[in-house]
Amino acid sequence: MRRRVVITGMGAITPLGHSVQSMFEAQLAGKSGVAPIRRFNATAFPTSFAAEVKDFELARFVSGAERWANSGVNSQFAAAAAQQALADAGVLEDGRVDRTRFGIYLGSGEGIQDFPNLIALIAQAWRREGRKFDAATFTRNALQSFHAGHESEQELHTTAGHLGAHFGLEGPNYNCLTACAASAQATGEAMEMIRHGDVDLMLAGGSHSMIHPLGVTGFNRLTALSTRNDAPQKASRPFDLHRDGFVLGEGAGMLVLEEYEHARRRGATIYAELTGYGSTADAFRVTDSHPDGRGAIACVEAALKDSGLPRDQIGYINAHGTSTKVNDLVETIAIKKVFGEGAYQVPISSSKSMLGHLIAAAGAVELITCVMALRRGVLPPTINYETPDPECDLDYIPNQAREKRIRHALSNSFGFGGQNISLIVSLL
Repeated sequence: MRRRVVITGMGAITPLGHSVQSMFEAQLAGKSGVAPIRRFNATAFPTSFAAEVKDFELARFVSGAERWANSGVNSQFAAAAAQQALADAGVLEDGRVDRTRFGIYLGSGEGIQDFPNLIALIAQAWRREGRKFDAATFTRNALQSFHAGHESEQELHTTAGHLGAHFGLEGPNYNCLTACAASAQATGEAMEMIRHGDVDLMLAGGSHSMIHPLGVTGFNRLTALSTRNDAPQKASRPFDLHRDGFVLGEGAGMLVLEEYEHARRRGATIYAELTGYGSTADAFRVTDSHPDGRGAIACVEAALKDSGLPRDQIGYINAHGTSTKVNDLVETIAIKKVFGEGAYQVPISSSKSMLGHLIAAAGAVELITCVMALRRGVLPPTINYETPDPECDLDYIPNQAREKRIRHALSNSFGFGGQNISLIVSLL
């Protein structure tokens, strides 16, 4: 028999709050975490707003915060969310837990972006008279100007490595970066490792921030971001007819996954069970999803098959729902294809309408939202849904939270370039 996997701890650092509870309460209230960017001067950018984590200080969450002195906010958010999740699961000081069978699987993005220094070095090395770049000058100045500790934090393994060392988790240690599906994929793969008996517990989730000049520039160049600078809190409007792009967010979501019998033996609180995992690739384009939704359809169907649940048992879908024209339409097409006429009876909402898009961290945070919806019997809304799109005609829980008791929820993460992950979480 396949080993069962349950969730025994959760933690979150988000634009809507620095805990799972505060984040979920803000979602139920329909609050927006979007505002003008404060981290750098973005007034000259086509998009000058984002969903930033506000008033965050790592030392309020972890002891020995100096370990992360050279780290970017991605690692700092991860450390705080991990501390919450591990404390919530009661494993920080539990001597019965074999640390060699307690691993980490993250979907975390890049670290510090020293943009001002990089641009200054490029300018110093440019020779206007010959219109040439002097590589020797750049290298010499870079060796003096760049901070070695900061640069090492660019490596994608550093966040998971910090967490393993700080919390004494000696099992397998992985990180993946499959775009917007990363932390959902990390959670699914961590679940499989427990199912197969490789480990007993996994710290799974992700962290990310692309709210820096390079990140905003890149997405603006792709025309993927909303440019609703006059009303930033109205900018993220998934499935609405007048949506014009997504809103960058940042943060971290962490879950402690545990083998069911192991959790029972130590008397852990069990929040929910992970019952389904699907993973596919569109194999289509670097940026676009396949217009027929083939990867998304196959992904949801794989998660349903893995769970063994009939389609009509899914009581809520937390959509990928980015607020882009193509993504919202493709996801709607996929849901209709998988659920048939039943698609019109399934409540759907997008957390990104309030949180913005946390990129690599989005999937884990949205799975946590699903767990809270199961536990509380309240489904969060899709805010800013004002004008229905005739092509997106499902029940998107517009603007107001909805009380509904459900047992099974589906969380979709359909990432940039067709990386697709679907997770199903269930009450015991």
